[in-house]
Amino acid sequence: MTQDRGPPIVDDLFTAQCLKNDKQLRSRVKLLGNLLGQVIRTQEGEQVYRAVERLRRGYIGLRNKEDRAQRDRLARFIGALSPDLLSPVIRAFSIYFKLANIAEEAYQHRQRRTLVRLGNPLWPGSFDHTLRDLRRRGIEPAELQRMLDDLLYYPVFTAHPTEAKRRVVMVQLRRIFLHSEHLDDRRLNREERAAIVGELRAFIQTLWKTDEVRSDRPVVRDEISNGLYYFHQCLFESVPIVFRRFEQAISRCYGDHPEAGRIRLPGVLRFGSWIGGDRDGNPFVTAAATELAVRMHSLTILREYLRRVEHLINQLTHSAELCTPSPEFQRRLREDEIECAEAFSGQPNRFRREPYRRKLALMRFRLRCNLDRVSALLEGEEGQHAGCGYTGEADFLRDLALVRDSLHGHGDAAIAGGDLQDLIRLAETFGFFLARLDLRQESAVHSTAVAEIAPQLPGGEAYAELDERQRMKRLADWIQQGCAEQLDRSRLSAQSREVLAVFDVIARQREEISPRAFGEYVVSMTHQASHVLEVMFLASLSGLVGYAQGGWQCKLRVSPLFETIEDLRHVRLVLRSLLDDPCYSGLLAASGNLQEVMLGYSDSAKDGGIVASAWNLYEAQKQIISLTDAKGVRCRLFHGRGGTIGRGGGPTHESILAQPEGTVHGQIKFTEQGEVLSNKYSNQETSNFELTMGVTGLLKASLGLIRAPRSERKDHLATMDELAATGELHFRHLTERTDGFLDYFYEATPVSEIAQMNIGSRPSHRKQGDRSKASVRAIAWVFSWAQSRHTLPAWFGIGSALETWRAKQPERLARLQLMYQEWPFFRALLGNVQMALFKADMQTASQYAQLCRDPDVGEQVFDLIKDEYERSVQQILAVTGAQA
Repeated sequence: MTQDRGPPIVDDLFTAQCLKNDKQLRSRVKLLGNLLGQVIRTQEGEQVYRAVERLRRGYIGLRNKEDRAQRDRLARFIGALSPDLLSPVIRAFSIYFKLANIAEEAYQHRQRRTLVRLGNPLWPGSFDHTLRDLRRRGIEPAELQRMLDDLLYYPVFTAHPTEAKRRVVMVQLRRIFLHSEHLDDRRLNREERAAIVGELRAFIQTLWKTDEVRSDRPVVRDEISNGLYYFHQCLFESVPIVFRRFEQAISRCYGDHPEAGRIRLPGVLRFGSWIGGDRDGNPFVTAAATELAVRMHSLTILREYLRRVEHLINQLTHSAELCTPSPEFQRRLREDEIECAEAFSGQPNRFRREPYRRKLALMRFRLRCNLDRVSALLEGEEGQHAGCGYTGEADFLRDLALVRDSLHGHGDAAIAGGDLQDLIRLAETFGFFLARLDLRQESAVHSTAVAEIAPQLPGGEAYAELDERQRMKRLADWIQQGCAEQLDRSRLSAQSREVLAVFDVIARQREEISPRAFGEYVVSMTHQASHVLEVMFLASLSGLVGYAQGGWQCKLRVSPLFETIEDLRHVRLVLRSLLDDPCYSGLLAASGNLQEVMLGYSDSAKDGGIVASAWNLYEAQKQIISLTDAKGVRCRLFHGRGGTIGRGGGPTHESILAQPEGTVHGQIKFTEQGEVLSNKYSNQETSNFELTMGVTGLLKASLGLIRAPRSERKDHLATMDELAATGELHFRHLTERTDGFLDYFYEATPVSEIAQMNIGSRPSHRKQGDRSKASVRAIAWVFSWAQSRHTLPAWFGIGSALETWRAKQPERLARLQLMYQEWPFFRALLGNVQMALFKADMQTASQYAQLCRDPDVGEQVFDLIKDEYERSVQQILAVTGAQA
């Protein structure tokens, strides 16, 4: 089963223009389709090929003009196919759409590359376009530097199971992508072109013979490896390229300014991960799995550093007779030769006349010591040490900077600014930890653990019966007193011992790998301030948090996650209670005075529908930033966005710009989930583009750092209040108060089949056997509606909301149209809904509706869905002025 990407996501006007002139794209799709047809014919036989062609042509005809008789004939034809025939027919269409996506991705990249080559103005969202716009708006170099200093673009990879493609399939698709690019070389003669086409056919044939689905459900280690694939595949190459292009654009756009020399590009990228750390509802993510993830991260980045240092050894071949390294370089080199004498064991004069090669060889030796230590720990060989290895990434960066500065000193700045500078950018971004691992657990698990521990501590016998104020006071006292020595863990349940083991791992891996190895500890279902302070108390039992020598000490940051509509509406009350608490505010100050707050898009949309979710998230962000600003606390918002619209997805650039003005203080953190990872990071060219679009969107949205944000129109806000209320009412009526709705969901969508697929280790429901809307996870909820072509979570309720508010009054329609034109939030909301409505297909959905055991229920629920779909299409077209 493959998740249909639907129409291309249009990130900018340039891409939209490309799609209008798509003759080359159609030609490439046709070529790949023909090659697939040849493979099917030779490998599966004429009967399968004819069946595929009959269905392909038949449904293209129906797409152009509906014919009920023809549709019935095709349905009977499909029904008559034997399982042996049906399986390759389904695979044929699945692979065809994968190939079409490859062609589309390559085409868009080719168009952007052409613009760069011709020297024309680049697309909105490019570094060049963004910086020229900032210069035009009067942003001076000092102001730009202030923005850059606060800039941090922070994607977090998760293992949420919405990616059905195996990694080996993605590897094969990458081969086809790269090889198809050769066909764009105009120097090819006929024979060379034919040879490339022949190789493409061979690659497609290999793809045809590769299992699309996993034979076994992946375990957590598999998921960690799958996440690391994108770093190997793209990011180790993309990150230096993005920095280089950013620096080049700054030079082009500000180079003639007298103060241009003041602009320095700091590290503006960081990557995080939940894979191996997200234990909310996943019993397989244990403390041991978290330790495994951190070590695998470190192993991956150390191997990349070794590869690049090896390359530099062969590149920086400067002779001591022909250049003079800096005195500092020479001093440090002599010290390293003494400290790591065994690096040249048996060859003491190795690279003696080539100082940079000798220094790099010592760096290579140190990295190998680090790598050997991590490898041994992964193999369970405890007690290994790093020998002459680096104590941390700071020492490695210091050595790299030493080489760079010395090269500058004797006129080799151009050499220093090449591969060496790329390695410095990688080390700044990835450290020795690769991606900062977030931990996540549900608040109830912590509360249970604290309630079990409390009877062993002073005044803790009735902890579970205390009110919120009393709990906060008791937790603060325990944290300040330090209670680790009083605790007998053997008296606790297995679940609570496991909770404490996670904090032990954090403490241990901070020492073993890096103090920066972990990001935040995310508390899902945060309903009150004590849910955060409970985590701090549990962390204190592992020495991460405490009070000593007259001050608070804190090596952990906690991020409350607000997921439901109700939680979003109470976010200010919970945060105020938390930040007003002397214990917590002291711990926050000790950890850097940065409070991260996570917002749940998926669950809020499942709870109250897309309109209520989007609006309550918007309002919650304003309340959070207003409160933290008033408290003198820096705040970073963490957006729990999924790939699909119903889970908060959409084009990244526009999504960032749609945030409330003044709430993006230079930093944005968000989850990258499931199919989004393969869509963005399977091909380096697309990865370069996506990272660029994200960074420029963040830069534009951070103007509030240097300019007062524009005031919002109160009439727009009031309108959205009404739209959200009406949208939520209709969504809840369908999903919570319509008889038979849950039967429809479980019978007319493939949710049960998805739960059995081997695409993730996490269960599809919070409580197995519980068929309630609250129990089914948002991932399975959205994935199921998408597969059945309803895409309901991404649009249901908006049609009724717009129609009710308009009330057939022309002046109200005019106001909605003005909101769409002027307000980035409203434009992004309607743009995303348009995309979801386009991906929906009520004809296909009606076929799924017929799977309901009770035909009356199927018909009743489907009619409600279809009516709202048609209403939504009509209203969206009226507001946006688009054509059907």
